[in-house]
Amino acid sequence: TYIKINLSEDMYIIPAIDVLVKKVVRLREGNYDDATVYEVSLEEMIEKYQFNGTEFVHIVDLNGAKGDFSNQSYLFDIVRHTDMKVQYGGGVRSIEKVMELVDAGIHRVVVGTQAITNPSFLDELSKLNRGKHKYADQVVIAIDVLDEVIKYSGWMESSPVKLLDYIDRCLSLGFFRFLCTDINKDGKLGGAGVELYKKLLDHSPIIKLIASGGISSMDDIHALDAIKVEACVVGKAIYENRITIEQIKEWNLKSLSRF
Repeated sequence: TYIKINLSEDMYIIPAIDVLVKKVVRLREGNYDDATVYEVSLEEMIEKYQFNGTEFVHIVDLNGAKGDFSNQSYLFDIVRHTDMKVQYGGGVRSIEKVMELVDAGIHRVVVGTQAITNPSFLDELSKLNRGKHKYADQVVIAIDVLDEVIKYSGWMESSPVKLLDYIDRCLSLGFFRFLCTDINKDGKLGGAGVELYKKLLDHSPIIKLIASGGISSMDDIHALDAIKVEACVVGKAIYENRITIEQIKEWNLKSLSRF
């Protein structure tokens, strides 16, 4: 049984870096045709966060999310050579890939599409052990939600599985950490999907929930902290100087979470 301990300001902020064709970008509502390209390299972004005292970073391979794995060797090489704890997602489509990433030192692996489309994938993954180590403990289940419908394959397909039923199934297999993106909010800097996250936490208070999408200010950070999500992923707000790296550093240093 996993117990969520409610401490004040225990939420952790994870900076996000989205990569498309080896460029650091941000998409609006997951639209690949509506991408903002930033004139900074992945290595420079990681170094900037590390230098400012944040030890965790969220990297998404947007090519991989669509089944194009041309970025992966480039990304894996950078990830292997950083001291940062990396949460990695985008195109993790096989048990072997999860094992490869964890064994290469990735702190957490995000799985989305395969977990939804292949019923046996999570069953197999839940049984995977290396000695006393369970791979499931380093897996984050991505749930990308549009009006309470789960989307996958780079948000291009809709799942018939009901949102809360899916969470229950994952929990029954031993997966307890979820990265939930509110697609309605993503990339718009219009505020976080607090109502959606509260609904998930009310349904299953034991889950570890990482919020993503729409976070535009420290007010949003405080609103998410108030409903006790474990962490939040912040991307565009950093690039657009709505939230500074110094503010993230200050928050994370005060965080009581052993994240």
